[in-house]
Amino acid sequence: MTDLRPSGGWHGYRDVAELVAGATERLVLDEVPGKSGAGLERLVIDGQRYVLKHLDLAQDWTMRASGCLPGAPLVLWQRGILARLPDCFNQPIVAAVPENRAGTGQARGPAGGCALLMRDVAPWLVPVTDEPIPAGQHARFLDHMAALHAEFWQCGPEFDVVPGMHRYLELSLWTAEAEAALGSAHVVPQLVAKGWPLLAEVAPAAAVVVTPLARDPGPLLEALDGTPHTFVHSNWKLDNLGTDDAGRTVLLDWEQPGRGAPLSDLAWYLAINCRRLPQSKEAAIGAYQDALSSRGIDTEPWWERQLSLCLLGALVQFGWEKALGGYDEELMWWEEKAVRAAPLLG
Repeated sequence: MTDLRPSGGWHGYRDVAELVAGATERLVLDEVPGKSGAGLERLVIDGQRYVLKHLDLAQDWTMRASGCLPGAPLVLWQRGILARLPDCFNQPIVAAVPENRAGTGQARGPAGGCALLMRDVAPWLVPVTDEPIPAGQHARFLDHMAALHAEFWQCGPEFDVVPGMHRYLELSLWTAEAEAALGSAHVVPQLVAKGWPLLAEVAPAAAVVVTPLARDPGPLLEALDGTPHTFVHSNWKLDNLGTDDAGRTVLLDWEQPGRGAPLSDLAWYLAINCRRLPQSKEAAIGAYQDALSSRGIDTEPWWERQLSLCLLGALVQFGWEKALGGYDEELMWWEEKAVRAAPLLG
């Protein structure tokens, strides 16, 4: 699915200046849901509304955590991977170029980053509320997640963009400590630093299993190596999702993608969106499995092992966040899954 501007293709643009040369309106967006440090502008080009997203290594802590210094979306764009997504996705990126701060007057810092020109899909995004999302939309997200995974099942090394190790360390104490050493003012790393020590107090059984893995996810990744992999997005949170008028899923924030266990995407979705899901986690897991099976993927040989490991992995990523909420039914559910999966680590 290649996006074209009215006068020709977006491919071949070399820098931000070329991308925005024809803009008739350009407005910096200050109030946005993201917490990474990325900058956003709204533009009008050829009468169409776009959003320009700036991923700057000096400003964006998630970029630093990913280890993909040019920016993972730029790598996906250059490799043509975004153009290969299933038709059930509305992929809004129409161009990606390296970001060059030289001569812009911006503060110098670590070199790296990119700029993404995207169609403005704001009207279709999931509203930022505390209410559960509609059951039909939730079911569609799970179905389209399965479509993405089935499309790239057992994909090759060209999909190695952000390593699995980096995805499991993104919300670890290592990241919190590194950001603190940089003098970073970002809120999420500060909450990570506060939440991980708290886990041992509120959920000691979970902490025994999870806290060491949050420092070194190696045993988890080794256990997952014996199960199937595919191309994972790695951030299926509702802030990044929407449904367009044709029923396609809008999927934003391709900043931690790569090869990984398909159920890691599902586990992330269940963990980060837990308060807004319209059905139980067990029912959602079953719906995803049915959707994957309907696309010809035999789940029988590996399903239970990978599911257990990926649910454990979700707590490796979000144990700090669950601890901040206290010991409730949510944390109890994840603790049980983590303790049950521990023997699989070998």
